[in-house]
Amino acid sequence: MLELCKKCIDRLGISADVKEVEGSECMLCLGLLWRTEEIARQIAESLEEYEFDTFQIGSRLEGSVKALEEYIFEKYGLTTEKSLKYHFNRELTKAFAALTGKSPDREPDVTIIYNIEKMDYETRIASLYIYGRYKKRVRNIPQTRWLCSACDGKGCEVCGFTGKRYPTSVEELIAEPCRRMAEGSYAVLHGAGREDVDARMLGNGRPFIVEIQNPKKRHIDLEKLEEIINREARGKVAVCCMKFAKARDVAFIKNAKFRKVYRAIVEFDREVSREELEDALKVLSNRVIEQYTPKRVEHRRANLLRKRRTYGIKLLLHRGNKAVIEIEAESGLYIKELVSGDEGRTRPSLSEVLNNYAKVVKLDVIRVEGGI
Repeated sequence: MLELCKKCIDRLGISADVKEVEGSECMLCLGLLWRTEEIARQIAESLEEYEFDTFQIGSRLEGSVKALEEYIFEKYGLTTEKSLKYHFNRELTKAFAALTGKSPDREPDVTIIYNIEKMDYETRIASLYIYGRYKKRVRNIPQTRWLCSACDGKGCEVCGFTGKRYPTSVEELIAEPCRRMAEGSYAVLHGAGREDVDARMLGNGRPFIVEIQNPKKRHIDLEKLEEIINREARGKVAVCCMKFAKARDVAFIKNAKFRKVYRAIVEFDREVSREELEDALKVLSNRVIEQYTPKRVEHRRANLLRKRRTYGIKLLLHRGNKAVIEIEAESGLYIKELVSGDEGRTRPSLSEVLNNYAKVVKLDVIRVEGGI
């Protein structure tokens, strides 16, 4: 005979072969349906150091409790709306909301998973996401942390025991103040593409999102955060337009095909006339460029054929064997290879059209369209 408490009998709607017992003696809910307020209080106390506005509660049913419920459901032909998980989650959600004043939500700041069999729970703190745009005003700073290839970040003589190939990065200059202000455990930067280490990011800045993991603070002053980042970066990097974002915005930022405008100083093997150069740029404007993965990055990226479009290329300055050109192109086009040809891996290229080897001496990104 089943020994069930009144709450389990009522929710299941069964009476045959059932003996009503006290909540703590219930074979199915183990008294948990009678302790939701107590459990809510325990969870709230464990989260006292975290700021949050929304939550979601779920539960796990396993072991003997799960086996017993499956037996009861099969015997009496019951539906999932009568399950212990459904009722426990609902009652605990109501108790937790009433106690804390927080709101249940499908995209919560905090997720609580209660293990009914073990009578224990775990909490998951959602990352905090902050959107902005950054300018990189100096060269030779990578966008993200770049580990030393000689020691794989462990520290060695090659990297001066820093574990890094470069002393700092855009990510460190932006993400660390964010992590510090939110009191998170770690922070990473997600950029809308990336510029080369030796290229600057100017103009309206590159869209980015900083993801701060396990933040204790969510209600942070973004104007003050901007001020701190810009002061501590000491002119190397500057941020603006910061606002709170959602987890789904990261995928958009990383995958969106934002148009980009570049300014390149180009040097040729031999002098080229202005007319010849302008004609070559017309050939390369508003057309699809086929590029295999550049030789300079093939050690870390798959050798794929990429097709990207140029929208417009303008000659800004020309003197002898040097020129300054402006290129508007689809996201993902390798600009240095568009100029050099990369030994035939990019076609057409400026070098190919002119039959005159050309290379980018300096490169700046001056506009990235789009954002959130």
